[in-house]
Amino acid sequence: MATRQNSSNGKQKSPRIQVVLPEDLCKKLSELAAAESRTVSNMAKVLIQEGVKKHQLSESSVSKDLATKKTKTQNFINALEKQKTQRLKGIPKRLKFKRN
Repeated sequence: MATRQNSSNGKQKSPRIQVVLPEDLCKKLSELAAAESRTVSNMAKVLIQEGVKKHQLSESSVSKDLATKKTKTQNFINALEKQKTQRLKGIPKRLKFKRN
């Protein structure tokens, strides 16, 4: 869990986290931050926010797909259950399978 610190005026600061990055990723993050005139911390925050938003959107689309499939399946089951049952006329006919 992220830790909160108190500022000098007594208000709580935003939660802080620590992340260990490989050197090449840290270098890329620093380059992105410099290109956008941001601090490395702020750039990391922006990228995390975008990643979380993208993840939530993909999760919601997956749950919508599942709900649609469940609805279609349930509609099919309901349609089958509403059908009137019929007795077969006569004895079942034998099926012949042709071999190629």
